[in-house]
Amino acid sequence: MSTSQAIYAGWMEIPNSAVNDETRLRAEDAALAVLVDQYAGALYRVAYSVLRNPADAEDAVQEAFLRVLRHRDSLGEVRDHRVWLIRIVWNIVLDRKRRAKSRPETDDVDELARVLPSTGLSAEEVAAAAQHHARVLACVDRLPPKERQVLILSAFEELTSVEIASVLGITESSVRSRLFRARNLMAGLLDHQRSLR
Repeated sequence: MSTSQAIYAGWMEIPNSAVNDETRLRAEDAALAVLVDQYAGALYRVAYSVLRNPADAEDAVQEAFLRVLRHRDSLGEVRDHRVWLIRIVWNIVLDRKRRAKSRPETDDVDELARVLPSTGLSAEEVAAAAQHHARVLACVDRLPPKERQVLILSAFEELTSVEIASVLGITESSVRSRLFRARNLMAGLLDHQRSLR
């Protein structure tokens, strides 16, 4: 068990009456630091997969952790912190998408090139990989919203059907059927793109 995990585990077991406020606040701050260390990357990927803008995704993650900070006294009641945090950031990015619906979305090709691995690949291979990545993302964007949401959480964040159901507030069977439709639609879209080349 790492030091941060030990601090977090210890914080969960500290009875409120047994410690003074300063010690409890330090323990809560340490627990929040553990959450940030553990889940910031996953939350960023979820936010970026929806917003497609690095700055907006970072802002969404920061807002999620600010919300956690405001509700830190109930942190001990949360059973699965990963799913809980993803649900928070998911709601934030969906709210931002709704508010920004009037603005057109653009893919940032420079950002895409930055996140693709470049070791051992020629410039042509990197360009081909970036183009393929952009085509896949374009196909994901063409999916109906319900199928797109489930696919993003499943494929990009590797959440289980139960976790996705919790994040989206739907049944597990709805998740499975939406995921099945999303995969079939993606296969058709990708086949169609291949036939056009």
